[in-house]
Amino acid sequence: MKPPRVKGQIIRKITLCVGKLSVISYICSLIDIKLTIMRKSFGFFVWVVVFCMTIISCKENYSIGEKVGTLTEFAQSGLFWDSWDGRLNLTQTGMNTAGEPFEFSFDNDRNDQDSLISMFQQAQVEGWKIKIKYHRVKGWNWFQNRGRFDYFVDGMEVLDKNFANVLRTGSNPQGHVIDTIYVVIDKSEVRKVLEK
Repeated sequence: MKPPRVKGQIIRKITLCVGKLSVISYICSLIDIKLTIMRKSFGFFVWVVVFCMTIISCKENYSIGEKVGTLTEFAQSGLFWDSWDGRLNLTQTGMNTAGEPFEFSFDNDRNDQDSLISMFQQAQVEGWKIKIKYHRVKGWNWFQNRGRFDYFVDGMEVLDKNFANVLRTGSNPQGHVIDTIYVVIDKSEVRKVLEK
């Protein structure tokens, strides 16, 4: 009777092995499914984190400052949203710098800037030296719906109304110093020197 027992044991062992293999393959397929779900959920999680970080990093007053110079361009423009934009030629100790101009916009979300816009228009025509107070936004102007540039004007101070117009000094025909020196030549004085 030993041979049938041995035969039965072998069949039982083979059945157990086949059963274990099917259990192992079933477990592996479950692990593969879980890994696929984990990969997809991890990708979604990364996307959510990046989106949240982008929204959190948006800031209204990213930087606040002042710039001094003369306006070289000031106009209302825009393809979908019209905004007042300009360029300020920066000055340093009275002389124009050779660097890039400062580009700014008026915020379309504000309705209280009409008098400031008219002062800017006059400053450009008259050549005034002005100080612009501004704030910069980070991320809240993606579609340029508030303005063309991310630097928005908060205020303006006129420093010198005769900065670019050195000969317009009122009733006094003599020159004066505005951080730089210039000379006014009086023709009558030149004639006197030439006649001598």
